Amino acid sequence: MKFDAILFDCDGVLVDSEGITNGVLRQMLGDMGWKMTAQECMAHFVGHLVQDQGDLIFKKTGKHIDDAWITGFRLRRNQALTESLTAIPHIHEALATITKSYGTKIACASGADRAKVVLQLTKTGLLHYFEGRIFSGVEMPKSKPAPDVYLAAAAALGVDPKRCAVIEDSPTGATAGVAAGCTVFAYCPEVGGNASPQAMRDVGASHVFASMADLPALIV
Repeated sequence: MKFDAILFDCDGVLVDSEGITNGVLRQMLGDMGWKMTAQECMAHFVGHLVQDQGDLIFKKTGKHIDDAWITGFRLRRNQALTESLTAIPHIHEALATITKSYGTKIACASGADRAKVVLQLTKTGLLHYFEGRIFSGVEMPKSKPAPDVYLAAAAALGVDPKRCAVIEDSPTGATAGVAAGCTVFAYCPEVGGNASPQAMRDVGASHVFASMADLPALIV
């Protein structure tokens, strides 16, 4: 094996959720007066916790989001995910191959809230790969781009972060992985990706790949 552990982001890496989540968010922010294109919404929010963007939302709408607003957003988001979510192409096959080599030395380290992560992995049939090894940035002192969630995952697996590979799809997440001392592999599909290969390299990603079918050969 090339590493001691593999740490996966969730949204955009394991599950094709970004468009669904940001569609709900775009509609809710539009109701508050901030009209955006889908691309603009993705640019502002992919890789970030919505509540961490509260100052930006206030600047654009003149309104503060509170806990009740976040709760409402999560309810609408989870309903949309339950109805429409799919797994990233080829991730089932990739995880089956990777698990043969790494066993339980893989984890899901997401910036999202735990309930969302569990819902998504359950919906797409991926939960069994990560059960007991799911880490949420919401539960850390700081979420991505801070390295906390990746450091926590590495510590729980009993491995040095410098011996971990991180699989990410956003500059925010890649920044977190680099800050943790991990080697970052950037998933940049040719269609529908959240960042360009150059944007991912600019924040320190060491490798860029376009299909999950190619991932096992890079890390096993």
